[in-house]
Amino acid sequence: MRKSFLLTVFSVSFLATWAQDAGVKDMKAQSEKKLASDTAHKSGWKKGGVFSLNVGQGGSRNWAAGAEKFSFSTAAYLSVFANLKSGKFFWDNTLDLGYAMVNTTSLGNRKTDDKIDLYSKAGYELTDKISVAGVVNFRTQFYDGFDYNYRGKGYKRRISGFFAPAYLVIAPGFDWHPVDYFSIFVSPISTRLVIVTNEPKSYYYPAGDPGADGGGFEAPLSTFYGVDPAREVKAEAGAYASVNFNKEILKNVSYKSRLDLYSNYLSTYRFTPTGPDQLQVDKISAKPQNVDVFWTNAIVMKVNKFLNVTYSLDLIYDDDVRQFGPNKTSAGTQIRSLLAVGFSAKF
Repeated sequence: MRKSFLLTVFSVSFLATWAQDAGVKDMKAQSEKKLASDTAHKSGWKKGGVFSLNVGQGGSRNWAAGAEKFSFSTAAYLSVFANLKSGKFFWDNTLDLGYAMVNTTSLGNRKTDDKIDLYSKAGYELTDKISVAGVVNFRTQFYDGFDYNYRGKGYKRRISGFFAPAYLVIAPGFDWHPVDYFSIFVSPISTRLVIVTNEPKSYYYPAGDPGADGGGFEAPLSTFYGVDPAREVKAEAGAYASVNFNKEILKNVSYKSRLDLYSNYLSTYRFTPTGPDQLQVDKISAKPQNVDVFWTNAIVMKVNKFLNVTYSLDLIYDDDVRQFGPNKTSAGTQIRSLLAVGFSAKF
């Protein structure tokens, strides 16, 4: 604890001295650039981004009420954009990356955030507020995720990873943009691919057969996302809508949000393990009323030119992701949130 205190004092003193340097003043001026759309952008490329790094540490010793002896958390985020305008043609690109993890004495390392989200929209303006456009969106994560209490026995089983799953949406449609910070894109017919190519089975037991351990045969990882492990990719066709908002809503408070909705017109499949590495496949009629939801939000509150408070909230509902409920066979609303304080710079 004494070492941690001395390290903290030293770090604060170092930062206070470093902040007086003239070179740092130039960096501060650059950090004032805004990430939101610029109405002055009439032609050519406009590029920029924001990076944040947050670190936290806690500890205890002989704490009667109970507490972790040591905990350390870190989170890094990068959001960059590159937008092109040429006459009535526009091409907007945004890449959001995030990774966060926590280490505690009792649990070890656990990730608390992990995302790769590329959103690209190109279009041609029909009027000042309406365009014919197309959207390509790709989402996945960097690293493996695990069920740390698999089957209630404390086993660790892989349940996600890079390209396990990944989502690719290709959607032609129309874009309504009444103001520079708000738009609604609608596509009556689009394609979505659900991809699980990275170890699509990921059994804990050999061939998914628990043997004397009991509990029934295992389902392959890909079936958690409605994908046949033999095919590794599921194609869907349906309606797609995307609502985007990015604005400084109060002084030094910016809010960025995207809501994606997808309605699948096609029938889908359910998979039931019936033996070692064996599946029963049942065809399920199309249910376009079961709309899939992906909603991501980020609020950034600027304390000073380098210190920010960030709150992020992600919400997902996918009718084909059936990992919830008492039998782990039901769809459910997925929610993830994170509040962090740390260094942030815009460029």
